[in-house]
Amino acid sequence: MRILVVCGAGASSTFVAQRLARAAANAGLPWTAEAGTERAALSAVGVDLVLVGPHLATHADGIRTTLDDRSPVVVLPGDVTTDFDGSRTLQFVRDAMAAPQDRKDIP
Repeated sequence: MRILVVCGAGASSTFVAQRLARAAANAGLPWTAEAGTERAALSAVGVDLVLVGPHLATHADGIRTTLDDRSPVVVLPGDVTTDFDGSRTLQFVRDAMAAPQDRKDIP
């Protein structure tokens, strides 16, 4: 699975993406996670999931509309930057992927 983690400038998303990729690898999952800006999300191709930083929650619907259901878009929880080993973020992604895709209120 290919995951794009989006934040305003790409800085905090880099840390989240690296931690998520490491946690996925440790769990034996062939997932990749990369960081990007909102602009990168708007043109995302071949991405299985877009994770939006909590500070951009108000932009999530616009990203969903632009992607036109090509990829699910989920807002990360507010404490995502304190998940230093990526394990909570990994569980969040697993839960999000198991949830119905039409939900916009995934916790």
